[in-house]
Amino acid sequence: MNVLVTGGAGFIGSHTVERLLSEGARVVVLDNFNDYYDPAIKRENLRAVRDQVTVIEGDLRDPSVVEQAFTALEGGLDAVIHLAARAGVRPSIEQPELYIDTNIKGTFYLLEACKRHGVKRFVFASSSSVYGVNKKVPFAEEDPILQTISPYAMTKMAGEQMCSNYSALVGIHTVCLRFFTVYGPRQRPDLAISKFTRLIHEDQPIDRYGKGDTARDYTFISDIVDGILGALAYSADEAAPKCSIFNLGGSQTVKLNELIEVIENSLGKKAEINEMPEQPGDVPLTSADVSKAAKLLNFKPTTHIDSGIPRFVEWWLNMRSKGLR
Repeated sequence: MNVLVTGGAGFIGSHTVERLLSEGARVVVLDNFNDYYDPAIKRENLRAVRDQVTVIEGDLRDPSVVEQAFTALEGGLDAVIHLAARAGVRPSIEQPELYIDTNIKGTFYLLEACKRHGVKRFVFASSSSVYGVNKKVPFAEEDPILQTISPYAMTKMAGEQMCSNYSALVGIHTVCLRFFTVYGPRQRPDLAISKFTRLIHEDQPIDRYGKGDTARDYTFISDIVDGILGALAYSADEAAPKCSIFNLGGSQTVKLNELIEVIENSLGKKAEINEMPEQPGDVPLTSADVSKAAKLLNFKPTTHIDSGIPRFVEWWLNMRSKGLR
């Protein structure tokens, strides 16, 4: 099987690429190695498999680069796993046009290329942020979404709608995956777990927005990759709906104060807390109903945060020793 993984040098992407290779797939990685965080980290993510994949370094917003990725392997592509995106809720509030341009237009160019080349399987990385301030807990795929509260979430919802369009009009089998706060080795340095680990390790204060009672459904990276590969297999099922949406979460909602405590225990250091007001665009709670994914994708998250955070911290300290964190 020939698979294009966009954002394949990133956190989730590089783990997905490794799993695909282990299962015998031929992989093309499309990544622009942008400076949202240190590009050297992304290159390190791919170092172990660099000679086993075809890497196209370029921007999703350039149709010629997308075309290059679709024609890089002899025999063409069988499927696309679209993980590339401009990430982050707070930066999207500051630069909405960049997020609209990258996340919406980039997804459009990929789906157009699928149409042109007859690629019928498309897995799209969406986000739990599309639920906004959802009063029903846990969040289920059938819940009505009437309002998103950040440009980032809006672009992910637009991506889901585009997938629906191309499924209905072109016959591409699309699977949209709503990720719930993914963490683990290679996590981006701007995300809370990475940032807190670095600051506590350096004896610097951490910013805690609100009272620390916001809660997230944290999902370990290996569990997420299980879900992605399950979705890829599902996209080959001719009997399945042409467009499907699944939650991928850890089913373990954890409050911010509890998260900080687990990181403290893993590092053997106490955090100095800098109290901050609540942030615009942040949702107070995420909680995934994964029963649909369990039934149809055989998705069974197994890693609790009490074991996942120590594994992340061990990896982080190793990267720190190499000057990459």
